[in-house]
Amino acid sequence: MKRYGKLALITLLAFSVIMAGCGKKEENSAADKGSNTAAGSGTKTIKIFQFKVEIAEALNKLKADYEADHPGIKLDIQTVGGGSDYGAALKAKFAGNDEPDIFNVGGYQDLDTWFNNLEDLSDQPWVSDVTDVAKEPMTKDGKLYGQPMNVEGYGFIYNKDLFAKAGITETPKTLSELEAACQKLQEAGITPFVNGYMEGWVLGNHALNIAFAQQDDPNTFITGLNDGTAKIPGNKVFDEWVKLLDLTVKYGMKNPLTTDYNTEVTAFANGEAAMTQQGNWTQVQIDGINPDLNIGFLPMPINDDAEKNDKLPVGVPNNWVVNKNSAVKDEAKEFLNWLVTSEKGRKYITDDFKFIPAFKSIPAGDSLGQLGNDIMSYSQAGKTLSWEFNKYPDGAMNEFGSQIQAYIAGKSNKDQMLEGLQQTWDSLKK
Repeated sequence: MKRYGKLALITLLAFSVIMAGCGKKEENSAADKGSNTAAGSGTKTIKIFQFKVEIAEALNKLKADYEADHPGIKLDIQTVGGGSDYGAALKAKFAGNDEPDIFNVGGYQDLDTWFNNLEDLSDQPWVSDVTDVAKEPMTKDGKLYGQPMNVEGYGFIYNKDLFAKAGITETPKTLSELEAACQKLQEAGITPFVNGYMEGWVLGNHALNIAFAQQDDPNTFITGLNDGTAKIPGNKVFDEWVKLLDLTVKYGMKNPLTTDYNTEVTAFANGEAAMTQQGNWTQVQIDGINPDLNIGFLPMPINDDAEKNDKLPVGVPNNWVVNKNSAVKDEAKEFLNWLVTSEKGRKYITDDFKFIPAFKSIPAGDSLGQLGNDIMSYSQAGKTLSWEFNKYPDGAMNEFGSQIQAYIAGKSNKDQMLEGLQQTWDSLKK
């Protein structure tokens, strides 16, 4: 009996160990599959990874409102942008098995890059309300894969009071007129430009885009770059664009290559320079520093053709997308629907984010600020340029930014820079 008793005890212990191991495996499996659910609470967390630093504070306010109205839902919002590389950070998230449920995709080439991770949103109730132009960057095979964040524009933001102080009564629309304005500003003791050229995206995306958007047919030119029938070196528009770049450096504050985004916007808001290359997304930050600043937009002219140059680049900066592998993708879709259909969500878009809506039924409102109003005016007048930088090959923006920075630093000449841009395109294109 003692022998049988000992055997029974050993069997019982072994069975207990096996069951404990199975229980741990099941627990780990549940944790892996339900990482968006807080243990024991039933609360679901939507992980949002976004790039617009200027709305980070407003998003935290939105988070509190949304969670109060949606018991059982938590928003985990992370922001990477400004001087940081959002694209690289997003790729690191996916590589590190920390995939967000909602994130940002720029469209066109960016859509192709992230396509295998995106949920088809074509059946969502807000789709029919999106303006046609805002659908294009995220449409593939007739299906829509992103909700446009907003419509934005950029150019040279200028301080109207400093212009008046320098005796500039007509806003410049040509390269010659812009240089004449810079000379008048200098004579009045005013620095014409503050340039945030430490930021690769300021140069590689927005500044360089002017050379693409001013082509007679930007789409045909980019197609030509991809099939080898078009070249950047020797292209007249690129040669003209370099003259504009040179002018901003010649009449700019010292050390543009060590001036980051925040320093640039802060310096401009404090009246340290009369102009800066940025967009209407800076309105919130400028208002926070100097709410009484009298500002507006100037075009970015590359030659002396006033009609061709009197335009601002306007487009969709980014899109909200849903990770098709998310454990809470239904909740993620509900959040995006709330954002553009509810009274509270719409108010955040126009009043707190100061966005120009990309939806037909959302009025722009009265709180866009001077910059947003200028973008609306140029758009309504049909005086816009396209955003072509979302059609760059994946990874090109960083390379372009570095090559332009090297030129500004005097480490290459114009021909070497343009040849470098061409080589980057050739090496990264599909």
